[in-house]
Amino acid sequence: MTKILSLFSKFTDVLMAICLTSMAILVFGNVVLRYAFDAGIPWSEEMSRFFFVWLTFLGAIGALKDNSHLGVDMFIKKLPRQAKRLCYVISNLIVLYVLWLVFDGSWKSTSVSTNAHAPATGLPMSYIYGIGVVMSVGMGIIVLYNLYLALFLKDGLDQLLVRKDSEEETLLENMGTNQKQSLTGGNP
Repeated sequence: MTKILSLFSKFTDVLMAICLTSMAILVFGNVVLRYAFDAGIPWSEEMSRFFFVWLTFLGAIGALKDNSHLGVDMFIKKLPRQAKRLCYVISNLIVLYVLWLVFDGSWKSTSVSTNAHAPATGLPMSYIYGIGVVMSVGMGIIVLYNLYLALFLKDGLDQLLVRKDSEEETLLENMGTNQKQSLTGGNP
């Protein structure tokens, strides 16, 4: 399962890179064409908007995979282990329900919009609404995997609940002991 998630992660990373690169090339090219040659690509703005939507939704999948979404764990840290596990499971079940709602709405929008076309590119609008389906399925798989880790692996919950409080904490982790002491005023 870890290998499948790793391949899925690499695939989404490649898609995000393609979206970002394509968006940058289209916008930059269109700006150069407009200012230098008084002409432009008519579908460039629309296509870069589509790439941006896909990039945003794929980025949400990547952030969930890396456990980078914002979270408030001030109270969770103070709970005993079993209460942490219960809170984690309940919160992830709520996330699964919300993902189901997103999937259902996106599926309906995608189905309805197969005959609607974007004005400049002529692409079916279902290509845009379909990313909600992709995102909800991708995030659902990650949440289910995380639930499996939390419920059935001994140290799984500890791996999932590790959060950095700030960039400074990450910086301190990567520094040597002498650098830490000089930065913190002598306190190790």
